[in-house]
Amino acid sequence: MAVDPSAWSDRRVLVTGATGMVGSWLTRWLVEADAYVVALVPDWDPQSELIRSGTIDSVSVVNGRLEDYGAVERAINGHEVDSVFHLGAQTIVGTAHRAPRQTFESNIQGTWNVLEACRVLGDQVQRIMVASSDKAYGPQVVLPYTEDTPLTGRAPYEVSKSCTDLISTS
Repeated sequence: MAVDPSAWSDRRVLVTGATGMVGSWLTRWLVEADAYVVALVPDWDPQSELIRSGTIDSVSVVNGRLEDYGAVERAINGHEVDSVFHLGAQTIVGTAHRAPRQTFESNIQGTWNVLEACRVLGDQVQRIMVASSDKAYGPQVVLPYTEDTPLTGRAPYEVSKSCTDLISTS
């Protein structure tokens, strides 16, 4: 399905995970579609496509982490965001195994912070998109996955993505 870029013209959009691979390209596309883009950025990563491409110069940057509710709410409220793309997460499976607490804080607490800020600012925020992962389904015998496939994550990263999906659904 093609998306008409003009639908995003003059929208005020928060992208979490804007320094990640998908987030960098989404941010670039939104900027090119004339959206006002806010990026919640935890750390300066010169290897990020967002920075290498110079797209970061065309967005409003809010320095902060998903785990910090105040930073998330400040990004949404302070920039009068009406649309949220929540792609931010700790995505490295090996890191999740070594540091599950940090992964849970980023992926689970970060998701509920984004959704809670959107709920609190409900008159302002009109749309929310939360990125999922096939890892939320855990190990499955039957493929391909469908939206009816049970969420059975077992390892830390998988569990964090299962929780993200369940929290988003609630």
